[in-house]
Amino acid sequence: MQMLLIVLNQTEKLNPLLDAMMEKNIKGATILKSTGMVKVLAKNIEQYPILGSLRSLWDSDERKDSRTLFLVLPDEMIETAKQTVRTVVGDLSQPDTAIMLTLPVLSAEGVNF
Repeated sequence: MQMLLIVLNQTEKLNPLLDAMMEKNIKGATILKSTGMVKVLAKNIEQYPILGSLRSLWDSDERKDSRTLFLVLPDEMIETAKQTVRTVVGDLSQPDTAIMLTLPVLSAEGVNF
């Protein structure tokens, strides 16, 4: 059993991703609104001189929040779920797409597979 964690920066792809997951019988995601560290720090940019030089690289007022998805899945479903994310989101090595990682789950209650 593993937890798949996805930080989705391209929030417009959330519904297509959820649809694709349902088609693959991947269920039970918890979705949270999330904000990256740089955006939070940008609100107090004068306290962080190093960020001041980077301000021109982003416009914090227009930057959308992300969505973080948590899924606890059996080991045999992890690769299918990861491939589904890659298919919908695209190349995760590109900036501002998504971050995906897995963590082993040693124990879980309230999860039915």
